[in-house]
Amino acid sequence: MKPSIILYKALPDDLLHRLESHFTVHRLPDLRPETVAQHAQIFASAVGLLGSGDAVDQALLEKMPRLRAASTISVGYDNVDVDALNARGVLLMHTPTVLTETVADTVIALMLSAARRVVEVAERVRAGEWTTSIGPDWFGCDVHHKTLGIVGMGRIGLAVAQRAHFGFNMPILYNARSRHPEAESRFNARYCELDALLQEADFVCLILPLTKETHRMFGTAQFATMKKSAIFVNAGRGPVVDEAALIAALQRGEIQAAGLDVFDQEPLPVDSPLLSLPNVVAVPHIGSATHETRYNMAACAVDNLIDALRGKPEKNCVNPQAAK
Repeated sequence: MKPSIILYKALPDDLLHRLESHFTVHRLPDLRPETVAQHAQIFASAVGLLGSGDAVDQALLEKMPRLRAASTISVGYDNVDVDALNARGVLLMHTPTVLTETVADTVIALMLSAARRVVEVAERVRAGEWTTSIGPDWFGCDVHHKTLGIVGMGRIGLAVAQRAHFGFNMPILYNARSRHPEAESRFNARYCELDALLQEADFVCLILPLTKETHRMFGTAQFATMKKSAIFVNAGRGPVVDEAALIAALQRGEIQAAGLDVFDQEPLPVDSPLLSLPNVVAVPHIGSATHETRYNMAACAVDNLIDALRGKPEKNCVNPQAAK
């Protein structure tokens, strides 16, 4: 009999068939308590989990005594209680490499859109306001040769730096937990303490995971330190930013504009003040949302689960020590 796993995210047919060649696959809509209660026997017997979005926590693990590996179709895993997995010897797999370039493209798109006011002026054209040659009230600001500050120089930060340095001739500043020799040698990037970066950068791009250390890392003090002409981009996680402080900074003109792919609450509430600010470009967490990348993420997650349950989690494992 094949091992039993739970799939709580739709997959393309070919990837589903790949899973089914190794496992008995139980397709369920989510991991909510009512779903767990309704399918208690399936959860009790499953050795693997594959999906994204829902919480994998202590309460769920108590219902899954045979679980050996969880595979998330994402890079981030802030919805997973890694300590609880470690305590039970459960491996956590993720997809850290396949979306790097696509998310970096999104960061650049947000920078350009916010700087050149693309969304705002496109709506003005649609509303019939373009009736003569445009004047300064339609103008944006340059991106090329401006200083880019990257907070979080991981894979995505490095890919953004490459685009900015070679494509737009932007000087690169960065702040991270440790120095990044590759960024410094390839892009002449300069490591800065956070306050110095905020004071100097024309664009501040936040590309950080959500952890206890990064939660609400950006607030009133950080926005007050930035240039009034600065543009803020967040493509990491929403709760890294104090959203109320960001709204206030935009409303008071403490910073020029923001390009946002992530928010404190997702989906973004329709009554959010962010949606009434013309100097905000807000998109629905599209960082990795291309057909190609989402397929590659799902394929990676499938292979990750197969490898983990074979006892060969050689890559993409968050907690390899759990298998020891």
